[in-house]
Amino acid sequence: MEALEKFRQETREWLEANCPPSIRTPMPEDESPWGGRNPKWKNPESKLWMEQMASRGWTAPTWPKAYGGGGLTKEENLVLMQELRRINARPALMSFGIWMLGPALLQYANEEQKLEHLPKIVRGEIRWCQGYSEPGAGSDLAGLQTKCEDKGDHYLVNGQKIWTSYANYADWIFCLVRTDTSKKHEGISFLLIDMANGGVETRPITMISGASPFCETFLTDVKVPKGNLVGELNKGWTIAKALLQHEREMISGMGLGNASAGSSFASLEQAAKDYVGEVDGKIANAGLREHLTRQLMDGKAFALTMQRSMEEAKAGHGPGAASSIFKYYGTELNKRRYELLLEIAGTQALGWEGDSFSAEELSIPRAWLRSKGNSIEGGTTEVQLNVVAKRVLGLPIE
Repeated sequence: MEALEKFRQETREWLEANCPPSIRTPMPEDESPWGGRNPKWKNPESKLWMEQMASRGWTAPTWPKAYGGGGLTKEENLVLMQELRRINARPALMSFGIWMLGPALLQYANEEQKLEHLPKIVRGEIRWCQGYSEPGAGSDLAGLQTKCEDKGDHYLVNGQKIWTSYANYADWIFCLVRTDTSKKHEGISFLLIDMANGGVETRPITMISGASPFCETFLTDVKVPKGNLVGELNKGWTIAKALLQHEREMISGMGLGNASAGSSFASLEQAAKDYVGEVDGKIANAGLREHLTRQLMDGKAFALTMQRSMEEAKAGHGPGAASSIFKYYGTELNKRRYELLLEIAGTQALGWEGDSFSAEELSIPRAWLRSKGNSIEGGTTEVQLNVVAKRVLGLPIE
């Protein structure tokens, strides 16, 4: 315990000395620190914060130091998270490489691939996107048809992916491809593709919110080195399932208010105070107080349950069917959060443009519309409920 308290004190002192003032404020969407080969930094302190944290491996604090991570124990990582929350620090790096690909590489990649890709992920040098879904293979992902042919000294890839988040900004894509057409699940491989290769084209898809976080991605005669195959040939479905579990845990974090593409309001409580006001230290509207209290209680219970699950995972029980529970509940909680924000702000939450609305108010309807996609991305709600029914409850599923 003494060593842990010493670590806390050292961590607190380092954060106080190295976390810039602007990084301790709510993060606007256009300041999200995605990194990459050619990042754009609206706030220079965001770049500084990422570099400072990456220098200690704290963008991926529990990854081994050999691959650029922080090498922290689960107890030390908990202390770090607590200290970051204490000063309201923004994320140092937002990365599909950290949230999804990295854990899969740690489990399935060879040593050369780990040394090549993991340190770059930690330092935010490469921005990754995910190439899973196809126009004819969404919920039935194993039906994917993107073809990967063995050409002797390289693979040749042809096909189309869809809903590839931020592919138009990404440097690399981790991709599921079909290497055996005679089998379904057993004919899929997991491939890493540099999007600077010739033959890769992305087209943003505009959503009802007005944003374009998703893309169509076309792969036409893309040459990929054989060293970019992760795991065994035709064994990619195993890696895909593991990565999906990490993705679902990441998406479920939206239920805690961790979504980057949401409203810039710091908290529901502050919004209620600003729009509804207080009487004797309480939110003035009794009905709203009840709704807000229920949301906060559910969020706290959800956070504690997720924390318990993560501790169990670190003890040797990897992410499993529980990730489907969290994905389902977290996305529903996030949708409720924006419904409540609409209720709090009233007519000021209905603006799409115009001088009568603040920038924060104009973000509300867009965030509310964006939240509807939570129940689709990372596996639909129906898919998650089927997983829970089959693998948690043991019910017969056709």
